[in-house]
Amino acid sequence: MILFEEIRSLLPQKYPFIFIDRAIEFEEGKRIVCVKNISGNEPVFVGHFPDFAIMPGVLILEAMAQASIILFKKSLPSKNSDGDTVFLLASVSNARFTKPVIPGDQLTIEVFVEKIVSRGAIVQSVVKVQEKIAAKAALTFGIAEKSSLA
Repeated sequence: MILFEEIRSLLPQKYPFIFIDRAIEFEEGKRIVCVKNISGNEPVFVGHFPDFAIMPGVLILEAMAQASIILFKKSLPSKNSDGDTVFLLASVSNARFTKPVIPGDQLTIEVFVEKIVSRGAIVQSVVKVQEKIAAKAALTFGIAEKSSLA
């Protein structure tokens, strides 16, 4: 299990943009299962939507991406040991949202490695609420040096 304090140290995102509470399963270089508890107190629900709170699909994709970052930072520590490395989302494909996510739900975010190359990876992710698929997508991301992006 990977607890929130370690997750917070692994992710470049900071409050209020962390969408992983803990990892409950981890297979190095293969897969990770993370949990996100959805609270009605989250800032996004002030505007999305004021009369019926629904978590935006783009934030569900962000949770998938953050789970992927944790998987790769824990699996490939040499790729990110100097602090100059950044994980960049390059593409999202075959995204499907099949169930609205609302306050009180608990997301289970599972990420499977499809392919790893020297400077990136392709993963498949499935998000469930109470064992029912709420979203799924394929994510491609690259690993770059921050200094090369300026």
